[in-house]
Amino acid sequence: MDLLTELTRAQHDPAVIEQVRALLAQAEQAKQWQAKQDARLAEKDMKITALTLELAYYRRLRFGQKSEAFSGEQRELFEETIDADLAAIVAELAPQDREAPKRQRSGAGRQPLPPELPRVEHRHEPASCACDACGKALTRIGEDVSEQLDVEPARFFVHRHIRPQYACRACGTVTAAPVPPAIIDGGMAAPGLLAWVAVSKYTDHLPLYRIEQIGARQGVPLARSTLAEWIGKVGVALQPLSERLAELLRTRACLHADETPVRQLDPGQGKTRHAYLWAYRSNSLDEGPPIVVFDYQTGRAGAHARAFLHGWQGQLMVDDYSGYKAMFAAGVTELACLAHVRRKFFDLHAANGSPVAAEALRRIGLLYAVEQQGAGLAASARLRLRQEQAKPTLDALHGWLLGAAKTVATGSGTAKAIDYTLKRWPALLRYADSGTLPIDNNPVENTIRPIAVGKKNWLFAGSERAGRRAAAIQTLLATAKLNGLEPLRWLTETLEKLPTCPNSQIDTLLPFTNSTQP
Repeated sequence: MDLLTELTRAQHDPAVIEQVRALLAQAEQAKQWQAKQDARLAEKDMKITALTLELAYYRRLRFGQKSEAFSGEQRELFEETIDADLAAIVAELAPQDREAPKRQRSGAGRQPLPPELPRVEHRHEPASCACDACGKALTRIGEDVSEQLDVEPARFFVHRHIRPQYACRACGTVTAAPVPPAIIDGGMAAPGLLAWVAVSKYTDHLPLYRIEQIGARQGVPLARSTLAEWIGKVGVALQPLSERLAELLRTRACLHADETPVRQLDPGQGKTRHAYLWAYRSNSLDEGPPIVVFDYQTGRAGAHARAFLHGWQGQLMVDDYSGYKAMFAAGVTELACLAHVRRKFFDLHAANGSPVAAEALRRIGLLYAVEQQGAGLAASARLRLRQEQAKPTLDALHGWLLGAAKTVATGSGTAKAIDYTLKRWPALLRYADSGTLPIDNNPVENTIRPIAVGKKNWLFAGSERAGRRAAAIQTLLATAKLNGLEPLRWLTETLEKLPTCPNSQIDTLLPFTNSTQP
């Protein structure tokens, strides 16, 4: 029974009752206002937490020293600067102090030079075979050998082909050695030069104008238009090899896939627009040589991936991009990347030291420790190891995530990381039931990384055709690197053999260590 009812029954003064009613109404309004204020504060606190997390993430990217803060190239740049500055200081001190201390580095010590490099011997004999002290003859007791590394940068030279012509006096027939087929008939560029231009552009990421400048410094005129023509013709010649690699890739049971944006010139608009370089890589735990194939497309729609993998059925390791979902509905088995899960918790822990994120990272680290332990094992032994150690760890992680999800605020960064992991759990779990499936998508991301660095130099693709040509050439050069081949040497030999190689033997030219066993 409330206060107003009691006052009415007691027949109190109506004015008093009205006054009490007004006070109660004010109290209710105050209560509702306070509830709204509490809700607003909770919303603002959540927004502040999210912004703090985002701010800490970008500060770490900009100023951090953690392993995931900078790329390897950035960290090496800082180390190179320190080494160069210290060497300059020592050189400046050298005239005054020959005993100037040298910087001690971990793992310091001259590394042996590769034994396969050619050696040019220089023998340094004493000025006299007589002893400087007593004048008697010297006897050889040994020798001191030291080695210095040298280089000949882009040494241009000319192949001069001379074909004597012979005539038959009896019938007048003229005979000469035939001109062998070449990638560019009648062109002045030898296979080695064509390969150097292609590798410089697509592996070392040098724009053609810089290659033109390198030639000019040595007095060799290499017009940019000529270089572009060579690249176009080399791309056409290599296209069948790239297409064959794509065919072989689609015979593998497990693949990695990822994509990275690139800029494409849009002449009609006077600016550039987004295009995408899709990357598909074989599973490094499968048998057979590693293969990576780049597919240039003008968009990021999932239809591009479906078109490239048309008819393929297997396990596909990808991130959570929705463009792949249609393939999973059509029978392709989804594999989820544990590195993406780890990255979300890493960012969370780096931002605010979250104990939940720290525990998640510890548990994920146990799974990667199992993978390191099984790196050199056969598939059957790796499966046994995963079943004995990774599977229980995954089960424990799943139970812990379900419990942690109940203790964190809805919509917080921790909740989002946990939800992301639980949503993809069936796909994350599949690798543990196989001895050959990968744990993450890092292999294909590592093949894309050089492209991401290089596009800062070449800025944009000039056209869709140029993008497809670049993808074909980069496919071959990247696959050569994965197989331990030196790209320039492989491409030079391939351009020499390609004009006379029949289609039935095209597999012998593929960039594998043993090209007869694709």
